Amino acid sequence: MKTITETDSDFICDIQAQCFQNLQPEEVELVRASKTQVLFRKGDNLTKQGAFASYVLFILNGLAKQYIEGDAGRNFNLRIIRPGEFLGLSAVFNENTFNYSTIALTDCQAYLIEKEAIVKLVRNNGVFGYSIIKRYCEMNTVLFSTIGNLLYRQMNGRMAEILLYIDSLKTEKEEIFHLLSRKDLADFAGISMESAVKLLKNFEKDGLIQLNEKEIKILKYKTLAELSKKG
Repeated sequence: MKTITETDSDFICDIQAQCFQNLQPEEVELVRASKTQVLFRKGDNLTKQGAFASYVLFILNGLAKQYIEGDAGRNFNLRIIRPGEFLGLSAVFNENTFNYSTIALTDCQAYLIEKEAIVKLVRNNGVFGYSIIKRYCEMNTVLFSTIGNLLYRQMNGRMAEILLYIDSLKTEKEEIFHLLSRKDLADFAGISMESAVKLLKNFEKDGLIQLNEKEIKILKYKTLAELSKKG
């Protein structure tokens, strides 16, 4: 992690996110005084599960992987973090530690904003508070969907869902599949890597996808979508 100062060429001076556009001038200054701009290199941890959280992260650019660390080195991937998203909101309103880990899939720039500043903005600015609550609820919806996927779908349905999800992120990064290993895909689906590899080969054999090393090209979106719902 590298702190970026105003003299660095990578410095981003304006907070472009819509939720920050609704702040009053004095509130903008509060954010400016409470933030540090940093660069996370690919492979760096943005958050660490169980670590003390004194700040919230706002992602300016880059992609990261959010996951829960389990026992015996087993992890479960929750989602891909994209620009414009917050990390650590639960530490503001609930706990003082991060309840998940996040690792950079590409170089990522972020603001580290002191959580006391976020609390003050939520209390004093209803529009900003509404946007934060909306984002928090959207994250909960993703979590509930993930839980449902694990509980009610078989392995082939889970893998189909994950492939469609990751493919939808190509607008952010065309080579998104190149950033993820087969173990990453397995951890998204909640299955072993061996099972993930076998499912991918079966999908290719059935003409649903095309495999080329790390690249995965979906050939039959409709069939894969049906499988994700019924599998």
